[in-house]
Amino acid sequence: MRNEKMKLISFNPFRTIGIPGIQYIKPELMFQEIDAIREADLILFPETWQVTTLVYGLKKKIFPSIETIQIGTNKIEMTRALWSVAKQNVPYTEILANTTSNLIKVLETFPYPFVAKEAKNSMGKGVFLIETEEQFLQYAKKNEILYVQEYLPNDGKDLRVCFVGDEIHAAYWRIGQEGEFLHNIAQGGEVCYNFIPEDALTLITKVAKTLNINHAGFDILVSEGKYYILEFNVLFGNQGLLNQDITVEQAIYHYLLKSFLSPFPTAPAPGKIIS
Repeated sequence: MRNEKMKLISFNPFRTIGIPGIQYIKPELMFQEIDAIREADLILFPETWQVTTLVYGLKKKIFPSIETIQIGTNKIEMTRALWSVAKQNVPYTEILANTTSNLIKVLETFPYPFVAKEAKNSMGKGVFLIETEEQFLQYAKKNEILYVQEYLPNDGKDLRVCFVGDEIHAAYWRIGQEGEFLHNIAQGGEVCYNFIPEDALTLITKVAKTLNINHAGFDILVSEGKYYILEFNVLFGNQGLLNQDITVEQAIYHYLLKSFLSPFPTAPAPGKIIS
């Protein structure tokens, strides 16, 4: 295939700014632009609802990988996948149907405080520190599935590791405000780039490569000297990435060159937005 005919389509222009040769299509116009999609060599950042059609119906290569998207958009599936490759590094978790007997089981099993989460949420939203039975019952009223984890004592920070392509792009501590349960930058946390533990980076590299995760921000908590993977976000924030030598988009481009598109033209081509 000749370089000048390489065709890339992105459904998320904000995640692919600066990548050469991109054609932008709004996700809701996927079927109106089906011919262009059929002709594309690679599809970038499809929405979750598009993935099965693109991969199974149209046989398209996608980035992030189908594993990244399907595992990363649901905490329940994510936890089960992490259990399969690094269960010792996952907080003790129960995933249960919301029944009376299971409500009782949780209250009898987990000492206060414990953590309850909504299956689909990010940036610290949908995560609750449960300190009373009333708080847990309020959470249960709004969730068909009970996702409950042990509370891990920590020193008020967690580690964000951004994995792009086949390697770690950045790692930094997120330090929560004093007395706050959440450490997310979106929830007011601060960033620190010092003393990043190499063992944690090795763990994330192994997990990401085993699961074929190629675009994710992993959250790791250190508790009593052990690393615990809390979750990962496919569309991770960039608040802690402002001091990197290369941008995430550049890291993606280099990975695509190496994995899918090489050789590829280096001169940027203006993007086209279909509205």
